[in-house]
Amino acid sequence: MTTAHPATAFGGPIILFDAECVLCSANARFVLERDRAGLFRLASMQGEVGQALYRRHGMDPNDPASMLVVEGDRMRRDSDAVLSIYERLGFPWALMRIFRIVPAFARDPVYRVVARNRYRLFGRRDSCWVAPQRFRDRIL
Repeated sequence: MTTAHPATAFGGPIILFDAECVLCSANARFVLERDRAGLFRLASMQGEVGQALYRRHGMDPNDPASMLVVEGDRMRRDSDAVLSIYERLGFPWALMRIFRIVPAFARDPVYRVVARNRYRLFGRRDSCWVAPQRFRDRIL
C-alpha cells in the first residue's frame, strides 16, 4: 500500500510558514482572505504536516531558512515562493510578477536577510497563530 505524497493529498499548493512569526502569520491571513478560489492550503512549520514537508525537501523545520510553497513534487522557496503566491491571487496582487525581471540571485539575498531577522524586525508570538474558523478547512 502506498501513502499519498502530503503535497498532493490535500489538493492545490501548500504554503509552509512560521506560525510563531508575526510577519509570516499576517501574510498567511492576507493570503487566505484574498485567495477567493481557495487554491492554497497552509501548514505551519510547527505542525506535523509542515514538519514532514520541510524534512522531505531537505530543510530543518526547527530552523527553516525559508518559507516553502509545495505543489506536488515541485517546491519553491525564498523570493520565488513569495512571487508564486502573489501571482496566483489575481489582480492587483498578480502585478508582483514584475519582480521576476530581477534575477533570483539578486532577489533571494534580500528575502534571506528579512527571513533571518523576522523575529527581531516583526516580533514573535508566544503561541502559534490560529486561523479564523472560516479558514480552518484550508489549514493543514
